[in-house]
This record gives sequence, structure tokens and C-alpha cells, in this order.
Amino acid sequence: MSFPMSETAALPGVTLTEGAIARIREILAGQPSGRFVRLAVNAGGCSGFSYAFDLDDRHEADDRRFGTGDAGLVIDPASLELLAGSVVDFEETLGGSAFKVKNPNATSGCGCGSSFST
Repeated sequence: MSFPMSETAALPGVTLTEGAIARIREILAGQPSGRFVRLAVNAGGCSGFSYAFDLDDRHEADDRRFGTGDAGLVIDPASLELLAGSVVDFEETLGGSAFKVKNPNATSGCGCGSSFST
């Protein structure tokens, strides 16, 4: 499966931390070949937009992929507009573990960190 790996000319990309890359590798290790992790921004959530991490096996021609060769996130163009310049991390705490998005475009967010507004 081929995805453009570079940043778009108009928008900065999304950076993945080593923790996020390691977790994506763990997730994909148990999946059939051709599956990948998709990050999307959906309307909704308590702050207006919410982050959605899902497994997928279908991509569109304008999807972009960020990360390393065997571990990355695929993002659609509309979501990338809201995620441009973000850093995706994976955090493990006593309360649980989850991907966390540090989004410079978010003007506010909810307490759980899964939704934001611009």
C-alpha cells in the first residue's frame, strides 16, 4: 500500500513520539497485513471536535501518512487541516493508557483530552 509520506506543501505535518510509534507497532503486530492506524477529527465531543483512532484497511488517494516505515498514522486532508503541527504521543498512567494529541490549533479542550475546539 502506498501513501504519500511527506508533508503537504500548504500544511505542516503531524509528529509521532517514540511512545506513539512503539504503541502503533504493538497494535499492528496482531493485525492482518495491509491494516493501518487512522487518526481522524470528527465533529462532536464535549468541545466541538473529537479525535478518533481506528484500524483501517482502505485509503483514499489524498490520505497522508506520518511516522516511520512500519508504524505511522494515516490522516485524511480535512482532519489534517485541524491537526497540522500536532504531536501524537502514547501515555501510560495509573488511570489508563491512551494516545494523546498535543494540537497547536486547539483553542480549548475538555478535561479528558479527547475533544477540542478551534
